[in-house]
Amino acid sequence: MAKPSKAYVCQSCGAVAARWSGKCAACGEWNSLIEEAATPTQSPALVAIKGGKGRQTRFETLNAKTEDAPRLKTGIAELDRVLGGGLVPGAAVLVGGDPGVGKSTLLLQTAAELAQDGAPVIYLSGEEATAQVRMRAARLGIAEAPVALGTETNVANIIATLSSGPPPALVIIDSVQTLWSEGIESAPGTISQLRGCSAALISYAKASGTTVILVGHVTKDGQIAGPKVIEHMVDTVLYFEGLSGHQFRVLRSVKNRFGPTDEIGVFEMRLEGLAQVDNPSALFLNDADRGSPGTAVFAGMEGTRPILVEIQGLVAQSVLGTPRRAVVGWDQNRLSMLLAVLEARCGVRLGGHDVYLNVAGGLRLTEPAADLAAAAALLSSFTGRAAPEDTVYFGEVSLTGAVRAVGHTDQRLKEAAKLGFVQAVAPASKGPGEREAAGIALNPVSQLDELVAWFALPES
Repeated sequence: MAKPSKAYVCQSCGAVAARWSGKCAACGEWNSLIEEAATPTQSPALVAIKGGKGRQTRFETLNAKTEDAPRLKTGIAELDRVLGGGLVPGAAVLVGGDPGVGKSTLLLQTAAELAQDGAPVIYLSGEEATAQVRMRAARLGIAEAPVALGTETNVANIIATLSSGPPPALVIIDSVQTLWSEGIESAPGTISQLRGCSAALISYAKASGTTVILVGHVTKDGQIAGPKVIEHMVDTVLYFEGLSGHQFRVLRSVKNRFGPTDEIGVFEMRLEGLAQVDNPSALFLNDADRGSPGTAVFAGMEGTRPILVEIQGLVAQSVLGTPRRAVVGWDQNRLSMLLAVLEARCGVRLGGHDVYLNVAGGLRLTEPAADLAAAAALLSSFTGRAAPEDTVYFGEVSLTGAVRAVGHTDQRLKEAAKLGFVQAVAPASKGPGEREAAGIALNPVSQLDELVAWFALPES
């Protein structure tokens, strides 16, 4: 009998190599190649038609009537917002996040809410014993919820158990890295096991109409392990974010076939579990810091939700040969670009200063519209002049020093007016409609040096 061939598969990106090496040639990850059974080398065309004669496929037109996907409300409004209105029957959802961020807590609370509403829910824990899960449920005050709890990790046994009775409304697998199949010759958590076990559970979900939620581990770079294998297979990918030392958690949608992406839900970690935050803007603003040099309020958008967050900047004379540049909650490259524009286009000499930038509250910003607020915070710290407490900032800064327009201006202004702000520094608008609708004064700027000139003016 021929000896089965082996291959080395990267556990980060899924690339296959003929021999082991310390670094993956595809993604550059170190020590990620694991020996696994090689896939058949037969021609894909021959494999595709090996099953015999196929049947004709039925086609439809683009204007055919399509019913909206039904939604199953979880009872947690912030989670429903991120999902696009609730769980879709037959969908596969992947939830990732750092260890201890609250993934299991959130999903256990979700399971309890649905079970108390009469929906059959199954929670399968592959990393914790049933006693540990029951202790968490007792701490959260949901021990009486009729959730079916198990600890099975063999995917064949799981599907056989689920298929033996009426399909449940929701199945939670915590986590997918613990699943294994007897037909795959590799350890649990490897790319082959992840691909095979996930495909089996997704097929069951599509055939039965059961919603399946898979919990995924993250790598040291903050990505879900095996992203090219898992993320492309599921319908929705959610990331649970939170900085150590902060009690706030952000659930972010990065892929959703049934709703918008980049939507966020905000939670607060308490002793009794995760609590929803109905007004995140008020949460991320600190009245004690506002009015001090080096702070500016950014009116941003997270998905369809406007949110106000405080950006803090500190510019100090450096005693080092190479000044420090540190940023928390924002892109380091974006800060470097903004500093270069301030020096080259506006004449603000920051080359001999240490620069620190922080997004208060532990929120991570990815929107380019935060450029103007970050510049205002840095200029306020550099000049020692505090930005007005009743002003918000938003706008993208280009390499030429121009302030470019951003979307959803009316929503940003309405959120600012709701929280008591009376004016906004933003890109120049072509018409007064948005300004009048929001009930807030708009101070338009077209070049970054206009903002620099305002902070350079002596205080009256």
